[in-house]
Amino acid sequence: MTSITQSPFGTSITVEDIIETLGFFDAWEDRYKYIIDLGKELPEMDVAKKDEAHQVKGCQSQVWIDSSSIDGQLWFEADSDAFIVKGLLGVVLAAYNGKSAQQIEQFDVENYFEQLGLLRHLSPTRGNGLRAMVERIRTTSRRA
Repeated sequence: MTSITQSPFGTSITVEDIIETLGFFDAWEDRYKYIIDLGKELPEMDVAKKDEAHQVKGCQSQVWIDSSSIDGQLWFEADSDAFIVKGLLGVVLAAYNGKSAQQIEQFDVENYFEQLGLLRHLSPTRGNGLRAMVERIRTTSRRA
């Protein structure tokens, strides 16, 4: 197992887990805390990958995403300089890590975000950044 596949997102932390856990919280303050805690689960990203080539444009915070293809599955490594954004990266990686390019293309991310209620509770700039992260991953999958 390589360092990029050691992420719990998409393996031990799934879309279903996140939807279910967020559903337990009534207050958005508690949901934000949970999302921030998810960000703490992101494996450390090598500083050498925090460069312009890996940077996601369109995000309010700095965000970097790297990818590897292993046996037809795409694995993503990501980081941000903002705690909430690291958590949002976890939410996104839970949907896409360890999936094939076809599975990534077929995943209904808008429905996922709707189930979480995310876009209604994020600022417009954070929402745009979230979509930029997803678009970076989908573009990567199309090239794979």
